[in-house]
Amino acid sequence: MEVRTSVPPAADIDQPLAALRVELGLPSAFPADALAEATAATWDMTGRFDARDLELVTLDPLGSRDRDQAFVIERRGAGHRVNYAIADVGAFVRAGGAVDAEAHRRGETVYLPDGRVPLHPPVLSEGSASLLPGEDRPAILWRLDLDGDGEPTTVDVRRAVVRSRAQLDYASFQQRQGDVFELLREVGERRLALERARGGVSLPVPEQQVDGDGTTWTLTFRATLPVEDWNAQLSLLTGMAAARLMLDAGVGLLRTMPPPPAHVVASLRRSALALGVEWPASSSYPEVVRGLDASVPAQAAILRLASVLFRGAGYVAFDGTPPAQRTHSAVAAPYAHATAPLRRLADRYVSECCVAACAGVAPPEWARTGLPALPRLMAEADQRAHAADRAVIEVAEALVLQHRVGEVFRGVVVEANPQRAEVQLADPAVRARLLGDGLELGTVVNARLTTCDVARRQVEFTAVAGDGP
Repeated sequence: MEVRTSVPPAADIDQPLAALRVELGLPSAFPADALAEATAATWDMTGRFDARDLELVTLDPLGSRDRDQAFVIERRGAGHRVNYAIADVGAFVRAGGAVDAEAHRRGETVYLPDGRVPLHPPVLSEGSASLLPGEDRPAILWRLDLDGDGEPTTVDVRRAVVRSRAQLDYASFQQRQGDVFELLREVGERRLALERARGGVSLPVPEQQVDGDGTTWTLTFRATLPVEDWNAQLSLLTGMAAARLMLDAGVGLLRTMPPPPAHVVASLRRSALALGVEWPASSSYPEVVRGLDASVPAQAAILRLASVLFRGAGYVAFDGTPPAQRTHSAVAAPYAHATAPLRRLADRYVSECCVAACAGVAPPEWARTGLPALPRLMAEADQRAHAADRAVIEVAEALVLQHRVGEVFRGVVVEANPQRAEVQLADPAVRARLLGDGLELGTVVNARLTTCDVARRQVEFTAVAGDGP
């Protein structure tokens, strides 16, 4: 499912995005000392495992230059060996230095249509630290041997030097054939089967996003491609292995999420049954949610409501006694963010802890003493990034509708409760507040656009009678 809607020219969106940066307190530039330090930073091959013979490739969205991961997969009997190289940001960033201080202030990269607000200066994140093809790069190299079911049998993590061979993107890679594609598919599908068996789940909801080329913008509902799901499984595999290493070593940083309360699941089940969505008493919420189809109105409404099941994600640091809450309910296992250190500060700490755990030594003192502050710091960074994501969508929605007040659109009620109702349109790709009486979840309605304020990022519809457009 993909719906693409033209958004007015770049000039129309530039001012709202500039105001958004100020509103969220997003930094506009790196301090001079951080830029100078990043530009001068070099890395040392001493003591690194030479893995430049590995035929690694990167797989990311088209145009991405902050390449955190590169992989190569080979068959080993009934199973596979996954070599997964993660950018070694620690090779360039001096603990306590200017780049490190700024990274702690930012927490993570924030993505906007007119340019990202990066965690590290681009000379690092898009240059010397990025796993760009044809370049020798320092990396944290994970070697994971998997059995015939896709379960890891051995895990090794070490510092290495690597050289990526190709820079692939999702859309073109989905169309290609060959060993790289087939091996990723095999591992990805085995890992997805294990995820289902564990009770893990992700919401199969088309992503609402804004893309631009500097001249015009598009507002899109886009379903993920199979290769994206398979690629995500490599990251999840590594994150689960990282969590296990740190728990065994007694020190580290986990990404956790508590299971949804029973009454929330029960409420969702009642809504599903009321809409005619099958939910047998013997079926868990992951089993039901995983099979929903966002193109079916009633199921789209349940997917929207199911987002309440995925609340409460956060970070927990530990040194000594493992934390009481150590699992991520959507992963259905202990899990850590480990594979995006160019874009997320926490991952650099996880890399240090895992390399140390495999070597049988303590993490560097700077990493160990810095762990306790990370949950709060990363929570604040996550909040900024999520606020920016939602605000960008709201800006684009208002821009595409600003000259259409009074028109009637066809949509699906995807949320309906005493506090708020929402309608999701297919075209344009908009989800917004819906006013009206007697609104029923999952029903197709006619919605008149009654409010559209670009400056306030506010769009409202009112349900009206009739057959609609």
